[in-house]
Amino acid sequence: MKNHPFHLVENSPWPLTASMGIMTSTSGTVLWFHNNQSLLMNLGALIIILTMIQWWRDVIRESTFQGIHTKQVIKSMKWGMMLFILSEVLFFSSFFWAFFHSSLTPTIELGMQWPPAGIKSFNPMGIPLLNTLILLSSGISITWAHNAIINNNFSQTKQSLWITILMGIYFTMLQAIEYLEAPFSMADSIYGSTFFMSTGFHGLHVIIGTIFITISTIRTLKLHMSMQHHVGFETSAWYWHFVDVVWLFLYTSMYWWGK
Repeated sequence: MKNHPFHLVENSPWPLTASMGIMTSTSGTVLWFHNNQSLLMNLGALIIILTMIQWWRDVIRESTFQGIHTKQVIKSMKWGMMLFILSEVLFFSSFFWAFFHSSLTPTIELGMQWPPAGIKSFNPMGIPLLNTLILLSSGISITWAHNAIINNNFSQTKQSLWITILMGIYFTMLQAIEYLEAPFSMADSIYGSTFFMSTGFHGLHVIIGTIFITISTIRTLKLHMSMQHHVGFETSAWYWHFVDVVWLFLYTSMYWWGK
């Protein structure tokens, strides 16, 4: 018995296995960089993926079938997600800082110009503009899904979620094509480093957000969500809007202004 509304998690092996997976993948990445051996890195990635599946399965069971996620727990989870997004804002701020620090005062090694001498930048009116329209449209569709689930319209919720997922996949495919056709690489001065680090990490966040929304869609099909209880979907929508906003800053600064 307890006299508080909070959820005290039962003993779980997943924090231990997650730590083992992270340590294994980190060590394996070092081996891959130096000796071109990817076995240990792949093993670590497999451990992390299996841990994520099992851990999230337990969270879904606790919230949907055991009713452990009270209003106070949901409030705490929302605050946790907001703080996580804040940490992500600071994470991307470091990339923008490096970009503007180098672009506003280009050194002699860069030819005293930006982009540096010898680098041909992307046309902002090509694939980048198309990707911008795709992400903005996906922000509309995820908002449509949120409004539909609040109004208990699960038909429109499922339709708009699938549209968002397809747009996320389309964005990732176009960015992969852009990378394959890039006239410069990550090794091409600070321009290539900041460009591929910032857009690459954003692309990773798009993939994570697409998986996040896909899981929410599957849970919606399994009737795990309701108009009163859909915190899993709501946090995925917040995350997707954050991805949209970051891309707008990336497009205006690195593709358009920094051209």
